[in-house]
Amino acid sequence: MSPAQEVERLAKLHAEGALTAEEFTKAKSQLLSTTALSKFPAKGIRRQSQRKFCGLPLRAVAIGPDWERGEMRGHARGIFALGDIATGWFACGGLARGFFAIGGLAIGLFAFGGAAIGVFLAVGGAAIGGLALGGGAVGGIAIGGGACGYYAFGGGAIGVHTISATHQDPACA
Repeated sequence: MSPAQEVERLAKLHAEGALTAEEFTKAKSQLLSTTALSKFPAKGIRRQSQRKFCGLPLRAVAIGPDWERGEMRGHARGIFALGDIATGWFACGGLARGFFAIGGLAIGLFAFGGAAIGVFLAVGGAAIGGLALGGGAVGGIAIGGGACGYYAFGGGAIGVHTISATHQDPACA
């Protein structure tokens, strides 16, 4: 039986009243600390500042799994957020969401990442935004290997005003 199935079985027993809350918590933590999960780090990093601004901690760090909370990935929420998933004004992580976002998948006003979606600026391998810069760029102004936008510049450009390997719009010259 896999650890996930075992946890589900324990949860069912707890719901039926066969296990008390204390017994359920103890059995779950014992199960999650077994050698079956030893290939994963024992505990991830969780840090958060005490200072708050606009209801968010000034800085938050959440990296790696936290088996006690049942989290496979850390979700950092703060003004400055760093984590597997980061949400904040300045966010950096695998999935980053914020005013300024840097990550594998970055979503924000200004986004930088492998795949970037930015309202004003997006820079990445695949970029979507007002000003999009990337291998594949889609936006009002798009610059990249493949560019699609009102103003498009790139190897293959599609748009109203384009400069590409095969075409140069006279209005852009």
